[in-house]
Amino acid sequence: MSNINRFRRERAGQLRSSATEPEQVLWRALKRIPVYGSHFRRQVPTGPYIADFACLKARLLIELDGGHHSQQNIAIKDEARTRWLESEGYRVVRFWNTELTGNMPGVLDTIYAALYGSPQSEALALPTPPRPDGRPSPSRGG
Repeated sequence: MSNINRFRRERAGQLRSSATEPEQVLWRALKRIPVYGSHFRRQVPTGPYIADFACLKARLLIELDGGHHSQQNIAIKDEARTRWLESEGYRVVRFWNTELTGNMPGVLDTIYAALYGSPQSEALALPTPPRPDGRPSPSRGG
């Protein structure tokens, strides 16, 4: 493994252990929503960047931005970062930290729609999918 990859993985671990309050809030919320076979990870090295949250199966990245991201020089870097990630086949969804406290249901609906194409409130009516390994679920009498 190259030193750059090792550095990025170590940095991701540091970021996970020192998560901001908005990151902790979103992480707890992501663990509570039904994600039907998708799995989110925190602080995921992705190319030269570290994404705040990633669902690799869906190639969806979630970035949380504090107020300093409204500064022009940082906004330009964020835009270049988003363009690079999208060129690699990822979809990037960005939220302001204040959105988490002011509209968590809307944030979760946006994430759910990015994953499944419909708001969570509509998708909750879907039946639980079968287990990926094909074995019957104990809760379904298997």
